[in-house]
Amino acid sequence: MGLELFMVGVVVEDMRRALEFYRRLGVEVPEGSEELEFVEVEMSDLTFFLSTTGAQARWDPSARAPAAGGYRILLEFYVETAEALDAKYAELTGYGYESHCAPFDVGPSTRFAMVDDPDGNTILLSSATAGGS
Repeated sequence: MGLELFMVGVVVEDMRRALEFYRRLGVEVPEGSEELEFVEVEMSDLTFFLSTTGAQARWDPSARAPAAGGYRILLEFYVETAEALDAKYAELTGYGYESHCAPFDVGPSTRFAMVDDPDGNTILLSSATAGGS
């Protein structure tokens, strides 16, 4: 068996603000996590975690400042339908989260939209197009 992705982590400035965004996105974050500095969410094939910059120093001895001026990693979340993607994009931008790219069809079968989380990480929403499957 080859190497498998086990965990994806996002370092955040404000856990409460980050959890609010990811819950609105649809991630099932355990209740009571707002006061924690490190939160894990088990997903089907991997663990998604959020860590405050303060907690980062405990597990990353270099604790460098995050990259600026654009994303180095993109988190993609699949949405079941093009209509659901458009609705999720409208919901998130309606809450004031910054649009990175409005919904568009990549080709005959794929639809994308991008929204930035409160820490500037770009979240890619993807789905099949309305006519695709």
